[in-house]
Amino acid sequence: MSGSWVRTTAILLAGIVCLGLATTAPTHAAGPGPEFKMRTDEDEIYTSPDKQIRLEQYYADKADEGFLYQFWTFDDKRQHASLLNPGEDLEFARYPAGFRFSPDSQWLVRMQKTGSGSQSLLLYRRNGFEFSAATPKPLSDMAWDYFWGTPTAKKLRRNPKDRDQLSHVFAALVKGMDDNYAWLNQHWPDSRYVVISLNFDAQGEDKPLPYIEDWWCAYDLKTGKFTVPAAFAEHNAKTVTTPRPKRRL
Repeated sequence: MSGSWVRTTAILLAGIVCLGLATTAPTHAAGPGPEFKMRTDEDEIYTSPDKQIRLEQYYADKADEGFLYQFWTFDDKRQHASLLNPGEDLEFARYPAGFRFSPDSQWLVRMQKTGSGSQSLLLYRRNGFEFSAATPKPLSDMAWDYFWGTPTAKKLRRNPKDRDQLSHVFAALVKGMDDNYAWLNQHWPDSRYVVISLNFDAQGEDKPLPYIEDWWCAYDLKTGKFTVPAAFAEHNAKTVTTPRPKRRL
């Protein structure tokens, strides 16, 4: 009797374990669902420098709500499907994105349009054939946090805690990530830095305050810290724009 009970219990436990493994497996392993269609333009499909990772963009038509985008990576045989942006909804993923791989193929930056004249940056780290978020919040949010602590920010006469007042907040990659910014003559180590451009304007303000256009900072992928290299000083000195007072009629 007791032996029979042990055998029955073992079988039940084995079944539960198998069921548990099945339910905890990634739901995205098979790839995009049938409601998602692939964007097939050549410039919307990305391949890592080592040719091992392929990134594709898919969208689902949500009727009056717009389009919902998913970004999927695969290996060179188009297997090992992995969803780059799980859990994102129309609030953040309603537009296609641009992508840049680091020269060593271990990092990926997503340039995500978030509205008219607005863009965010997200950073991902590679693990095997997959990429996952490398920072606790968008890389651009971290760059703005850094900016508001710099001397340049003090010239703008704005409240860093009230960023919703800013118009057309736009974070971009400075060209050159694919060759370690050789044109800047920095001679940085391979795949060490990401150079970011920050922008916003004074559109819609009754009394326009100063704003910035193309202010640069560098993010160190090894230490996770931001800096403004001395070589950027001359460029950044020209990025603050002070609007002229409006003429009175």
